[in-house]
Amino acid sequence: MLNIKYKTLLDKSGINTPLRLAHFFGQLEHESELKPISENLNYGASGLIRIFRKYFTDLEAIKFQRQPKKIANRVYANRMGNGNEASGEGWKYRGRGFIQLTGKENYHRLSNDTDIDFLHNPDLLLDEAKAMIGAIWFWNKNNLNKYADKDDVRGITKSINGGFNGLDDRIAKVNKWKKLLQNG
Repeated sequence: MLNIKYKTLLDKSGINTPLRLAHFFGQLEHESELKPISENLNYGASGLIRIFRKYFTDLEAIKFQRQPKKIANRVYANRMGNGNEASGEGWKYRGRGFIQLTGKENYHRLSNDTDIDFLHNPDLLLDEAKAMIGAIWFWNKNNLNKYADKDDVRGITKSINGGFNGLDDRIAKVNKWKKLLQNG
């Protein structure tokens, strides 16, 4: 069930109780289906309005729909350490890995803390082992064990997502992992 090659790394990182592991893997499963993936941002106009309303008027949503690079550069511009829309950093530093690490600032900090150059090679987070390193780094950098210990899915979700997108699915996945780990 739990990949043995990551057990030692998780233990060393403090993600080492059934409750912490359930929250960790439940959130990762929601974010990436436990596959190191890259956020594609291939939204139609209605999806843009539903998810990124503050970045698009109705007319802009129609003009931007199904253009992932333009969408990423708009929604991630001038935040999380990214440059403006024209910089292309929104797309370059879009979500990747198991936990969907996003933003130039996060890529920079991860690079500094791990001595792996994710800043200049963001796609390294598409490698399974490096995606796990990135997910554990993010989890610990944001002190998410404190929420896991309180069984606080909302607190973890807010830290990962900035809001509560997909909260019901996250709760269901955490509960699934609780059962798996209880019976494992």
